[in-house]
Amino acid sequence: MKVGGVARKKNDDSIDPPTRIVRLVIEAGARLFHTANYDAFATIYVKDHLETWRLRDTHFKHWIGGLYYHKVGTTPSDLNIGAALNVLEGKAAHEGREETVHVRVAGHDECIYIDLANERWEAVEIASSGWRVMPFSRVKFRRTPGMQALPTPVRGGSLAELRPFVNVGSEEQFLLILAWLVAAFRPTGPYPVLVLEGNQGSAKSTTSRFLRALIDPNTAMLRSIPASERDLQIAAENGWCQAFENVSEVKPWLSDCLCRLSTGGGFSTRRNYTDDEEKLFDAMRPIMLNGISVGLERADLLDRSLVIVLDEIQAEKRLTERQFWAQAEEARPRILGALLDAVSCALRRIPEISIATLPRMADFAQWVTAAEPALGCREGAFLRAYNTNRQDSNELALDGSVLVPFLKTIAGQGNWSGTASELLEMLRGENGMDCRQQGWPKTAASLSGQLRRLIPSLSSIGIVIRFQKTAGTGSKKIIAISKVGNGQSLIDTES
Repeated sequence: MKVGGVARKKNDDSIDPPTRIVRLVIEAGARLFHTANYDAFATIYVKDHLETWRLRDTHFKHWIGGLYYHKVGTTPSDLNIGAALNVLEGKAAHEGREETVHVRVAGHDECIYIDLANERWEAVEIASSGWRVMPFSRVKFRRTPGMQALPTPVRGGSLAELRPFVNVGSEEQFLLILAWLVAAFRPTGPYPVLVLEGNQGSAKSTTSRFLRALIDPNTAMLRSIPASERDLQIAAENGWCQAFENVSEVKPWLSDCLCRLSTGGGFSTRRNYTDDEEKLFDAMRPIMLNGISVGLERADLLDRSLVIVLDEIQAEKRLTERQFWAQAEEARPRILGALLDAVSCALRRIPEISIATLPRMADFAQWVTAAEPALGCREGAFLRAYNTNRQDSNELALDGSVLVPFLKTIAGQGNWSGTASELLEMLRGENGMDCRQQGWPKTAASLSGQLRRLIPSLSSIGIVIRFQKTAGTGSKKIIAISKVGNGQSLIDTES
């Protein structure tokens, strides 16, 4: 029998459509598997290449529809596709292997892989000996809504070609931007938060879009700050670089979320349409924020950030958007190739890099130090620029805290120790009516949290905060405040 010109076995008439769909998918060679969270995926052969899709993705459903029509001659209903997907998900979960699926960047066997996200599903393989464009990837990549293709990288470019597109005033700040870009191609974090500040007319948004276009282009290059941690984590699950524009305030909950996304930390929430099943998120991502004054005040986020101030563009040097992007797109393949050279250099040199005094983002610092020869800077230039930037961030953190002036007074009067409640009462007595101002801790627990976040910044001006416990039954948690030079360590301890 023929249906729509397609030959079909007689006994196929007795098979219900969902079962027929399952059989066709298996016969087409689809490889079903699941992730550690039991999300179901399939790797399928399309034209002349392999693609990996989540079973519930629209692309996979379209592939099923085309396969069914080609083999059967009719179109399957959404209800039948849904029923077939239930079976395929079960097979992926219980018969398929557990594999990791990546977005844009992945590591495997001492190499780094970058999904170019083009129609041919090509990937770049970066090794310590160099890089090459491959017609396939040795790791599983998935595509998410909004992902756009990176250009095919070109050899022989220079990172100096990026300089005209980034209007920073100093070479030290330009070096920090290069450091952020090279770190963004590491498959694992921690990743620093790039903060671009500047007055109107400094091209903050255009600069942000171009930097993202070099590592993770997207139809929505820049977004507004998400409304909740769940929204932020979903965005991180579906995109590599997280870029937010026109940020004027970073609220405490958002500061904590960005810290976790920068250096790692899980988040769980109830899975949709279930009563008690959890959906787990665990991601580290490169982050970029821009604004006239982003409003970073909390020391823990500032300590993870690279704060860059963009110069206002002079009228005679200003370009139209069309002119800027025409020049940028022409240079982008060469700049990308130069970035890949720097990543390869870092892979080659990282085993031999030893830093005497490691900063907070130690892995980031070691990685960029290893890439220095390819960044066009002298040995040690990155650490000098980074330490200067961190010192400036410490000053911002200290200026933004209502507690610091009173802690300076207490430390200047000699060693002090007591409970958080006792310290809060003393500060209230010292502060008078100002205790009602924004940012002032209302509880002892809130005071302890603020002090812990301030420890790195306070240590830079010689104030030591230590958390301890008294011995014996009914022990108390004690906060000790002192100045350096009284036999105290700058290390925060809690016994």
